[in-house]
Amino acid sequence: MKDKIFGVLQRVGRSFMLPIAILPVAGLLLGLGSSFTNTTTIETYGLQWLLGDKTILHALLVIMNAVGSAIFDNLPLIFAVGVAIGMAKKEKEVSALSAVIAYFVMNVSINAMLKISGKILADGSIAKDVLDGTITSVCGIQSLQMGVFGGIIVGLGVAALHNRFYKIELPNALSFFGGTRFVPIISTVVYLFVGILMYFIWPTVQNGIYALGGVVTGTGYFGTLLFGIIKRALIPFGLHHVFYMPFWQTAVGGTMEVAGHMVEGGQNIFFAQLADSANIAHFSADATRYFSGEFIFMIFGLPGAALAMYKCAKPEKKKQAGSLLLSATLACMFTGITEPLEFSFLFVAPALFAVQVVLAGSAYMIAHILNIAVGLTFSGGLLDFFLFGILQGNEKTSWMLVIPVGIVYFLLYYFIFSFLIKKFDFKTPGREDDDTETKLYTKADVNERKAAKDVKNFDEKAGAVADEFSQTISRGLGGKANISDVDCCATRLRITVIDPEKVNDALLKSTGASGVVHKGQGVQIIYGPRVTVIKSDLEDYLASVTEEHFEDDAVENNIASASKTKDSTTSSDKAQDSDVESEPIGTVIISSPMTGIAADLSTAPDEAFAGKMMGDGAVVTPEEGVVVAPEDGTVLFVFDTKHALGFTTDSGIGMIIHVGIDTVKLEGKGFDVQVEAGCHVNKGDVLMKLDLDYLKANAPSVTTPVICTELKDNQKIRLITDGPIKAGEPLYAVDTYEK
Repeated sequence: MKDKIFGVLQRVGRSFMLPIAILPVAGLLLGLGSSFTNTTTIETYGLQWLLGDKTILHALLVIMNAVGSAIFDNLPLIFAVGVAIGMAKKEKEVSALSAVIAYFVMNVSINAMLKISGKILADGSIAKDVLDGTITSVCGIQSLQMGVFGGIIVGLGVAALHNRFYKIELPNALSFFGGTRFVPIISTVVYLFVGILMYFIWPTVQNGIYALGGVVTGTGYFGTLLFGIIKRALIPFGLHHVFYMPFWQTAVGGTMEVAGHMVEGGQNIFFAQLADSANIAHFSADATRYFSGEFIFMIFGLPGAALAMYKCAKPEKKKQAGSLLLSATLACMFTGITEPLEFSFLFVAPALFAVQVVLAGSAYMIAHILNIAVGLTFSGGLLDFFLFGILQGNEKTSWMLVIPVGIVYFLLYYFIFSFLIKKFDFKTPGREDDDTETKLYTKADVNERKAAKDVKNFDEKAGAVADEFSQTISRGLGGKANISDVDCCATRLRITVIDPEKVNDALLKSTGASGVVHKGQGVQIIYGPRVTVIKSDLEDYLASVTEEHFEDDAVENNIASASKTKDSTTSSDKAQDSDVESEPIGTVIISSPMTGIAADLSTAPDEAFAGKMMGDGAVVTPEEGVVVAPEDGTVLFVFDTKHALGFTTDSGIGMIIHVGIDTVKLEGKGFDVQVEAGCHVNKGDVLMKLDLDYLKANAPSVTTPVICTELKDNQKIRLITDGPIKAGEPLYAVDTYEK
């Protein structure tokens, strides 16, 4: 159990690489922008001429502040996507899209619950009885303040759903929604309920944290220690804002009369005193105890931890680790953005984060005891230390004491981190396995081989069939070494091979393919709507095997296959003739979805359709750019590139209307779909509008197969109209015979 837990934490840590990489730059932008656009700062130092409103530099700093804020404001969404990508086994882009959808769904669900309960009023304002800071704007949606933790909940959950369902096979009627397409669907449903659940759970957490404020303010130096520990411990959960803001901005953080006015909140008191600094002998350390200690561990302490990680790195990886840790350290020292450094060991080694929490908490208390009163606008970096500590004078702030205390903390962090890293072999940056890329959050890869083995054992029985199936396809294509590219459309596995002569049609057909079509180096294997799952399995198989070649008498087998197909066709024709001689016991009429020229399916300018590999039916060459519902029924799916849609009639006939030949390559251009999957339509309702001129100019043919994909053994197609036809007129009949 312990190994599994750490395995998960390691994978989560690895998934943080993408979102964390941007934080140092974002932190610098935010720190510089917020510090030098602060009105009090500009007025105090008489910098209106340089940094005042309407100056070029002020405008640039405002933009920098906005850009940095945008990244930090949306960290939960960024982490949701990053974790989902990192934890997904395959098809990572699907996991990323699903995470974005799930994140919005969860927050919209929370928003709806907040409105239903009256916590958000009809005009969008927040009810008066709601605690400040507990409701915030999340990508324009008023939701609970869940911070990065909310993003992690989404990322982990979506990744679990993705890994469970991205290969799922659904019944034939719903097969288009199987495989990767099912992941965003199930994520939407699940996170609708997760949002409702979090509405009931999260406020309890928020209220509990807010209640700790009373304990902090009433217990002196110990209260300051408690404040620091709680604030740092809440960083990963994004709840530190809920906790510290009342101390900074409200009477919870104390009240004081400054220049004849009663001021509430530690930060407000400091800036009020700064504005009246001529009459202040020393800024209030009781007011600044909620942030002065940050300068100690942000400028000195955490850089010591970074040096320890660098020193503990393997010699051959020190250069890489050093560059990564340096960027994170500079962000921490200059702007007080600690996440890049803290997250580098939070999931790698929680014990190191526990040490950081205790040491950081004690720094707040030490600063309070020593009467250090350095204020800040954003966080405890060098910028604010210079502006609100050094420039104010040691007599008012006692800033000089930060330096000797900071040196002590630098050494504490350095030696404690060095000892623990070596003692427990924590895989901090630069200590990864030799085959692992050096990066900031790395214990993720320590047990990768073991985890892969566990997953393989766990999925061995379920995956054996898929591997054998994929291996047969690979063999039929001449082996991995002969496969250049794997893709699929609505019904066909589209493969590009290096040598078409090595393709074994007989072997491919033995996998259940309706047919195999050769076009130069392109091979199309007809499987029907379940092809997306087959594609994923084949890609997994190819990724797991070494180079292989299979030429096993491909030519002879293909000749034998052709002969067998010919015999089968002759036999089928005889059987069909036999059926025609008897009277059908039931008939369903299928009307034309287009106005144009109708013809037998065998005339289709595509051998897969002409050979009835995907089903039987007819073709219509359109003369008008409108596709209508051939009968009353339901739209099963609209393919991504809009060129084809699945349809089932109310009488139970499953169909595909495939507009043109090879129109998948047009990527949706020339098609204007008027319906969506799942909607019920009546005969004659418009399904799609076509730009026929564009299609004729860019597609090999606009001839449109209208095929029945799921005919039973005792069902046959009978062409009714061969020639000019109008939309809605009978095209062919589906006759059912006695078995």
